[in-house]
Amino acid sequence: MKLMVMLPGIGYTCDRPLLYYTGRLAAAMGYEVVRVSYGGFPMNLRGNEAGLRDCLDSAEAQAREALKAVDWHQYDDIVFTGKSIGTVVACRLAQSIGAPSRCVLLTPLPQTFEDIVPQAVAFHGTADPWANTPTISAACIEKQVPLYITENANHSLETGDALRDIANLMSVVEKVKDFLSRG
Repeated sequence: MKLMVMLPGIGYTCDRPLLYYTGRLAAAMGYEVVRVSYGGFPMNLRGNEAGLRDCLDSAEAQAREALKAVDWHQYDDIVFTGKSIGTVVACRLAQSIGAPSRCVLLTPLPQTFEDIVPQAVAFHGTADPWANTPTISAACIEKQVPLYITENANHSLETGDALRDIANLMSVVEKVKDFLSRG
């Protein structure tokens, strides 16, 4: 049995394109898909390290509560897919469940790499105001995490050009498919 746990960002829910299509793909590949939602976060967190840490801890606590009934050991393949703050939560959960797991990291924050798991893949845009490219690239090299970069893309991996964004989304989902296939 296979499980994908989807962990959104603050304003980027599981029904937004990156998570929506990743979840659809996983379901088509035979994964049970669990979508976690959380909230109650303050606004204006960029640059507020203490506030962001509180937000990350709150998201993790809410995710743990939502997933407390999951029997992790019944699954042969567990993939945590996170977006933004969800990437931090994904790695924290993956480290703590006591079962082998992997992570798909959609626009990870620098804090994501504090608890990274050995099997992960990351996606980043060069115009992401939450995480600069040199920091994310260096963390991925240090932790040996494959990194796919989308030029001129923001924290949603969007550039403002709808057709280009659709093509970029397709590329991301294809790379996620390759990662899932290696499980």
